[in-house]
Amino acid sequence: MTDGKVLTVNVGVPRSNPAKKLAMTGIDKRPVDHPVYVRAPGPKTTGLHSGLVGDPIGDVKNHGGDDQAVYAYAREDYDWWQEELGRNLAGGAFGENLTTLGIDVCGALIGEIWRIGDELELQTTFGRIPCATFQARMEEPRWLKRFTKVNRTGAYFRVITPGHVRAGDEITVVHRPAKSVSIAEAFGVYMSDPASLGRLLDAEALPEELREEVTYRLTRVAPKG
Repeated sequence: MTDGKVLTVNVGVPRSNPAKKLAMTGIDKRPVDHPVYVRAPGPKTTGLHSGLVGDPIGDVKNHGGDDQAVYAYAREDYDWWQEELGRNLAGGAFGENLTTLGIDVCGALIGEIWRIGDELELQTTFGRIPCATFQARMEEPRWLKRFTKVNRTGAYFRVITPGHVRAGDEITVVHRPAKSVSIAEAFGVYMSDPASLGRLLDAEALPEELREEVTYRLTRVAPKG
């Protein structure tokens, strides 16, 4: 039984990025009509950056890498934002690689594994923390605060099994961890509920960098090692 499908696969078109004084950003993603190979890109700053072959990333310090290899956003959340903003939002408008339909992206548990098509398996890691490049792209007042408050963040994924992805691929949740938190709950806690930070440590698949940060914030002692 399938849980949803990939509506579009979106790959970035390099643009200048004055928002961060960087030479390039790949946030301008456009749907493609051919299969795209997805693999683990390696470390954030020194690896291949995006999980999708041919998808550029400019700010390699803060984006990409194994725990942010793929970014997905739900068409249903786009539809909500269209009503809120009074403007059309095509797939890729938020810079996501996969625009999905029929699956609750923000309600997914950290550590869920999705099989997409016949080959690809991805595991949810965390929600999208908005940045200055996103603000510049949207040109909406107080966009970062609005996006954060609404908590329709979409989800980042790591690659468990590499493979091709194409528009129309079915999505099946093949694993749900027994102990975890949802993407939406984790984002809300991380951004605005420091008293509940310990909840994030329940998610075994939480990215190690985030786990160390949360542990530090809880103990106020820098993590060893």
